[in-house]
Amino acid sequence: MEAASSPEPTTFVLLHGGRHGGWCWKRVAALLRQGGHEVHTPTLTGLGDRAHLLNRSVGLDTHIQDLVATFTYEDLHNVVLVGHSYGGMVVSGAMEAIADRVQTVVLLDAHMPYSGESVFDLNGEERAAAMVALAEEHGDSWYIPPADASRYGVTDPADIAWANSRMTAQPLKTYQDCIGATDRVWSHSGMFIECVPSSLEQHLLARARARSTDDPRFHYRVLHTSHNAMVTDPAAVVELLFEARSLAGVDSSEVPSASL
Repeated sequence: MEAASSPEPTTFVLLHGGRHGGWCWKRVAALLRQGGHEVHTPTLTGLGDRAHLLNRSVGLDTHIQDLVATFTYEDLHNVVLVGHSYGGMVVSGAMEAIADRVQTVVLLDAHMPYSGESVFDLNGEERAAAMVALAEEHGDSWYIPPADASRYGVTDPADIAWANSRMTAQPLKTYQDCIGATDRVWSHSGMFIECVPSSLEQHLLARARARSTDDPRFHYRVLHTSHNAMVTDPAAVVELLFEARSLAGVDSSEVPSASL
């Protein structure tokens, strides 16, 4: 991988999705750091390298507090904030507290909730019921067991083995909890990146696509790689992150859409 270049050093905060951890951004973070950028890849409570903290009380608010704390204790400002998949829920909630420190929000094949919605609301009743059943059968009724990376479209055997050795369980509560206010994320400059093909349900993607394309503050892009784009095409992800950085405050009607 070649180092990523950008006109000036930028601070990036890369937030993982469900059952992942900060580890999944390793390749993207390496490219950004080689280019002289500051990168933070926090891991949410109970997941990844913080799996020892997994318990049934961990919910969406816990994860929102995790992200806000990263900004507070690292004293972060003028950040490009990226949320992948479930991480879009966390980013949307945290923006109520950290929006003034964020330059641009990037939602990578991620949930885009309105106030009062949960992951289960976005997934739909059928998918929600399937996840509850999975937790009841394999997670003591309160957590969802680790996933297989192939479900996310990763096909290289080495990548699958690498990811699967790091996947962890996810508290069911994080998917059931309704988010609070999301006004500030929806009034902020942002980009929604749809990965094609994606492992996310089509109705969920259609909703996120519609929400991003209907709002002039969000710029819609398509990335032709797996849902786990940070693993399967890190260079393309970095390219879009740099584009997102340049779009702060720019109306989407002024910029043509792109597909990688």
